[in-house]
Amino acid sequence: QVQLVQSGGGSVQAGGSLRLSCAASGSIFRVNAMGWYRQAPGKQRELVATVTSGGSTTYAGSVEGRFTISGDNAKNTVLLQMDSLKPEDSAVYFCNARLRRSASSAWEYEYWGQGTQVTVFS
Repeated sequence: QVQLVQSGGGSVQAGGSLRLSCAASGSIFRVNAMGWYRQAPGKQRELVATVTSGGSTTYAGSVEGRFTISGDNAKNTVLLQMDSLKPEDSAVYFCNARLRRSASSAWEYEYWGQGTQVTVFS
């Protein structure tokens, strides 16, 4: 079994900063990538940022230059530093992990965190 536990988030005024963290634990052989997605009311879940085990990062255009994702392979954790926040960044943020559970299988499993509310008020 694998669990993703998120922390951080909350409410902040526009222009402020927040940080999200996520830790994966359990039956993990290797994490291939971790990332963050968000879902605002009435909208589909969308990618925010991802980081691979090799350090490659991907950002949504709407957050590039304002958000920074970083991962720690040894701890199976991922951080999302969110700066210059805007009201349109308000959403529930979900941690995501794609990982292998054993050395004998290349099968990739996908897991989600419990979600964290981020509210940015103007």
